[in-house]
Amino acid sequence: MMSLLDRRDRPRDLRGRSRPDRGMGVLKVLVDRYVGVVTPLGTGTENVARPDPEMRLTVSRKEVVAADDDVVRLTLQAPDGTVLPSWHPGAHIDVHLESGRRRQYSLCGDPADADRYVVAVRRVPDGGGGSLEMHALEPGDTVSVRGPRNGFPFVADGPALFVAGGIGITPILAMTRAAELAGTDWLLVYTGRSRSAMPFVRELEQRYGARVFIRPDDEYGLPTAADLLAAAPIGGAVYCCGPTPMLESVRTGFDHTDAHALHFERFGAPPIVDGRPFEVQLASTGEVLAVSADESALDVIRRHRPDVAYSCRQGFCGTCRTRVLSGNPDHRENRLTDDERSEEILVCVSRADGRLVLDL
Repeated sequence: MMSLLDRRDRPRDLRGRSRPDRGMGVLKVLVDRYVGVVTPLGTGTENVARPDPEMRLTVSRKEVVAADDDVVRLTLQAPDGTVLPSWHPGAHIDVHLESGRRRQYSLCGDPADADRYVVAVRRVPDGGGGSLEMHALEPGDTVSVRGPRNGFPFVADGPALFVAGGIGITPILAMTRAAELAGTDWLLVYTGRSRSAMPFVRELEQRYGARVFIRPDDEYGLPTAADLLAAAPIGGAVYCCGPTPMLESVRTGFDHTDAHALHFERFGAPPIVDGRPFEVQLASTGEVLAVSADESALDVIRRHRPDVAYSCRQGFCGTCRTRVLSGNPDHRENRLTDDERSEEILVCVSRADGRLVLDL
């Protein structure tokens, strides 16, 4: 396979050719809207709106989509086959499992298939149990779903580079489909531990050919920011989804490109910025737990209360909201209203000056 640098000018106008681009006006609006040039998942005010109605959907199909059997694709449909709420590339749904766990999964199907939602889930044996529960689902089983919601919107206008790591390919799948239909200049760099661990590799190569560069770590080594961003389009956008180290690499390397906008979705907890130690006290037991500067209250609470509810770990889903009985919270989310903040926090991201007594 050709290297990315050899093929980065294959799609016409992706690199090195200056031309007016009607999409740049749209991209500029996005740049102005999302904190500089960076768009993390769930940083809008859309999460403060009333909850989406709950839907009870049935698993109509289950497929293994990675050679190592760690990733399954699940198709969810209404029992009567009715049309589901529409969605756009980058959207995700909240899945409420029978255990009470709530998890977010990016939609990776075709928005034109109005009667179904398709998600792909990687099994994480030592995670919080949500992925294991999803993998245990079989055709005919039902789950409760809310959404779709979109904190990672794609604009199919102007040149684009997609960067995906592992299961981060899921929202990118719908974006590449939309970009292809719109005639957009685009390339995809897709990384992972190995080909066997990377879902949808064969599907992507067969469908898009040279537009897709599959870059497994065991073949190429760990990628640098320069490796990932070598084909960032002049005046265009970069869309990135994957593990935190890859996102941080792309973020720090983005300023060295000629692209104008960076949008990303994070899988997992973001790094803690400007954290200071504080304490949380569990009202039910009186235990006082020390939270260090580089960990979240949720991390500490989970070590003592493994059953505590959580999901996104990024401050947007609201699963870990907890009533504050006393103390001065440092709210670091956009989910709660001012009235809610007077009584509650999201323990996955919020911090404090001193001690918080929590209704746990």
